[in-house]
Amino acid sequence: MRGINYLTDADNNKLAVQIDLKLYGELWQDFYDRLLVEARKNEKSDSLESFVNELKKDGLLNGEV
Repeated sequence: MRGINYLTDADNNKLAVQIDLKLYGELWQDFYDRLLVEARKNEKSDSLESFVNELKKDGLLNGEV
């Protein structure tokens, strides 16, 4: 595939990939975003209400949401 190069070991197993960002820059951003989601999937999350209350408490949000 044009713009995609693989680094392989002696047995031709793919170890890494090099992506031409001029050709696939938008695709890279999607891939990177997916990696971030995967890395954070087990993190504790708060409800929207809890988040809004924290912003109000810190004076970063006024009024209704």
